[in-house]
Amino acid sequence: MSIESTTPRLDDLVVGAVVAEASFPLTRDSLVRYAGASGDFNPIHYRDDVAVSVGLPGVLAHGMLTMGLAVQPVVDWAGDPGRIGDYQVRFTRPVLVDPVAGAVVTVVAKVGAIDADAGIARIDLTVSFNEVTVLGKAQVRVRLAAAPLSDA
Repeated sequence: MSIESTTPRLDDLVVGAVVAEASFPLTRDSLVRYAGASGDFNPIHYRDDVAVSVGLPGVLAHGMLTMGLAVQPVVDWAGDPGRIGDYQVRFTRPVLVDPVAGAVVTVVAKVGAIDADAGIARIDLTVSFNEVTVLGKAQVRVRLAAAPLSDA
């Protein structure tokens, strides 16, 4: 099967339709690994005592980690990260990562708008932790083609 045949097309989309869903479990180990990969070693992301000393309820996931996880289901659905033309979010609430239970970030991606003339679909993300939204106004603009015209 070619990649082109699995790539979503604008003509097949309906505003309000869910195009992707995913859940991402996080642990304290996940945060330490992300800190190493990103270079963000702020101790609020791995030490409860430091997080509490600055007024936080405990260790928080990195905002950019949460943002990166949130867009991944759309990238997978689109079939090519190069199709992502724009991605924006507002950080509204932190993801608290329990030392034992961890945390699970859930993502639901729905078609928010279709601009057929521009070849762009706006995908709206609902990103939550413990059933509370943690990213607001999370939107991804994806470049997609219309279905080819048939010769019939």
